[in-house]
Amino acid sequence: MLSLTTQKNRIFKYMLCYTVLLSGCGIYKFNDVNLDSSLKTVKINFLENRARIINPQLAPKLTDKLQLKIPSQTKLTRTNNDDANLQISGYISDYSVTTAAISSTQATTNRLTVSAHISSKNNVTGKIDEFDVSRNFDFSANLSLQQAEAQLLDEIVRSLTDDIFNHIFSNW
Repeated sequence: MLSLTTQKNRIFKYMLCYTVLLSGCGIYKFNDVNLDSSLKTVKINFLENRARIINPQLAPKLTDKLQLKIPSQTKLTRTNNDDANLQISGYISDYSVTTAAISSTQATTNRLTVSAHISSKNNVTGKIDEFDVSRNFDFSANLSLQQAEAQLLDEIVRSLTDDIFNHIFSNW
């Protein structure tokens, strides 16, 4: 049987280790949504595709993803009325492919660049915020653009949606 002093020493050592471990692990917190309390409704207009190359699935999927994300992660109610407190509109401005890596005079990696121009209008304050988001997506040069699009479309839509949301609601 351990003496009382030995037991206290062990407890103290465990508590010390536990405290050191906890203090070494920071608690990570994502920025909260920064939303004016006067905003109640949002209208998310269809994002047109004005890029030189048009992926016919991108604009509808990006619009749909924004229309789902904003009401689900904010207190805003989605509406189709033009008198919504917050109106979001925009267009896909770039959809282009370039060579990203070459080996032995042959392309090994291609890069798809997708950009969107977004306008966010707060009808309560009259403030308009216009901004661009852009992302690059690398894919094997052995794939055709159509094959790469099939693999990357969900990631493109998710990434652009997150960037747009973060810019509008998280002081990004």
